[in-house]
Amino acid sequence: MIVLAIVGVIILLLIVWLVTSYNGFIRLRNKSEEAFSAMDVSLKKRYDLIPNFVETVKGYAKHESQTLEAVIRARNKAMTSSTPEQKIASDNALSGTLKSLFALTESYPELKANQNFLSLQEQLSRVEEEIAGARRYYNGVVNKYNTKTEMFPGNIVAKTFGFQRKPLYEVNSDAERENVKVSF
Repeated sequence: MIVLAIVGVIILLLIVWLVTSYNGFIRLRNKSEEAFSAMDVSLKKRYDLIPNFVETVKGYAKHESQTLEAVIRARNKAMTSSTPEQKIASDNALSGTLKSLFALTESYPELKANQNFLSLQEQLSRVEEEIAGARRYYNGVVNKYNTKTEMFPGNIVAKTFGFQRKPLYEVNSDAERENVKVSF
């Protein structure tokens, strides 16, 4: 009788642990999806600002069409990305083309004095700060989730129920890590 009671308690404790661990994975997965969604909202704001920004620059830098077209192509690709991995990669590419656009604007003093340009630049700067904050939050939540999926005994529950690592939002290339070179 005592052995049955001990076995029953052990089974009950295992069930409680399994349910608690599973619910922890669900909570972290939902938080990571919410964090990615929040970042996606900021990215959408950026996508909406870019055409206005490019049009303003285009009026002053007509012969810089290659850079302007690259920004628009990168924006369109980022907007059509569907998976988190694709969004991260295409957003990194868009960030690189935006750096080129900002560097290009440094060559046009009359553009930098334009009130519409300054307003758009300020809005884009605020959105970039929102995106950076959203990326930090997303990476923090995903780091907790990924750690839980890899550490024992959580990795047993993760493997059993199909919880897999999520991608961190990282800079992918050395070119994106470099400072933009601006020359006057």
